[in-house]
Amino acid sequence: MNYGCQSMTGKIESILIKKPEQAFISQENLNGSWEKFKYFGCPDYAKVLEEYAVFEKFIRENVEHVYCLPEDARTGLDSIYTHDPLKITKKGAVYFPMGKELRSREYLATKAYLESIGIPTLGEIKAPGKMEGGDVLWIDEKTVAIGRGYRTNDEGIRQFKELTKDVVEEYIIIPMPHGDGVDCCLHLMSIISFVDTDKAVVYSKYMPVFFREYLIERGIRLIECSDEEYDYLGSNVLALEPGKCITIAGNPDIVKKMRDAGVEVLTYEGKEVSYKGTGGPTCLTCPLKRL
Repeated sequence: MNYGCQSMTGKIESILIKKPEQAFISQENLNGSWEKFKYFGCPDYAKVLEEYAVFEKFIRENVEHVYCLPEDARTGLDSIYTHDPLKITKKGAVYFPMGKELRSREYLATKAYLESIGIPTLGEIKAPGKMEGGDVLWIDEKTVAIGRGYRTNDEGIRQFKELTKDVVEEYIIIPMPHGDGVDCCLHLMSIISFVDTDKAVVYSKYMPVFFREYLIERGIRLIECSDEEYDYLGSNVLALEPGKCITIAGNPDIVKKMRDAGVEVLTYEGKEVSYKGTGGPTCLTCPLKRL
């Protein structure tokens, strides 16, 4: 199959998702698991299914090929957020043993599935290296920014550079802030989401000055997310193609700003499926091929 996703905004041709039936499984499973996964409350399974149905409808209406991960005993609730265990390059997939211990074997399940549908493995980040997909942001096909924080360490970055040296020319390492603490899921993609080739939703408060200046110098229009809406995943936006995106409902200010900037915005109710697990639309998907 065709693969390669060294872009954040190219039209998505194929994508990997995991439906709540295979990740959350049941209300009983959620009741027994949400606290150890550090969710903001126990998701209501019936409402999760309703929310996800709208989200999946948007995906299927805009993406030609949609692949669904099966249930797997090596995974838990967070496996619904398919973005984090890997990145897809033009030479294959790079898999990550994630910083969150409960997700440390998740990449094995994703790897087995993607190899079964024809996506080769370029490599794996090995301990003591650690990395998560939410910390890897393609600026363009040859330039990648990597957030160095609690979920992605120096050794992980070193290994990623070695694995991707034939397809990447420039690496920009972004020191991430402490934020709300070690257990907080603060990724680079928590504070920036490209919504067009020259537009990005950002939360500048957590962005290093040099990186913000770099984006502006590249001609990127920064669409600023407020404190309140950042807390409700307002800066987590999935570009389906240049100028068309999906975001969680409940953040009217950033939606208006995007629309005023000429971006088409689709919204889904995501309190149960996204907010409680701190996983917005980018987290819920792993694009396999962008044009």
